[in-house]
Formats: sequence, C-alpha cells, structure tokens
Amino acid sequence: MTFNERLPAPRREALRDALPGTVDLLKRRRAGEIAETDIDDYVALNWLEWSGGGLRLTTTGDNVCKQLLGRLG
Repeated sequence: MTFNERLPAPRREALRDALPGTVDLLKRRRAGEIAETDIDDYVALNWLEWSGGGLRLTTTGDNVCKQLLGRLG
C-alpha cells in the first residue's frame, strides 16, 4: 500500500484543491507560508519535491494542476 492510498480521500482532495495556490506561493518565493504538514503530504504524493534546498513542482504535480484547470475551464 502506498502513502497515497493511506492518505484519506478528503485530505487528498483538499491538497489537490489547494495545489494551484501552493504553486503560486512557490513562484512568488513564499514557501514559508505553506504549512509543513502540507509540504510533507505533497512530497509524499510526489506532487512537490525538494531540489537544491527548495521545493519545486513535479511532473505529477503539474499534471494535477492541469487537470484542475481543465475542470474549471
């Protein structure tokens, strides 16, 4: 069983819904405003990754964002 499967569905949905805002904070270099528990969960879901001491969006995370934008559009 992967972490993703153990993470409760409501938590995964909340993280997915908040991901575009999280990405915006990263782009504005305001990662300190992202809750540590959210960062841990995003990394465990492979939506964000640590790179050179900073966080960045993974391909999986980018796809999740694109799916959200497709739903809204």
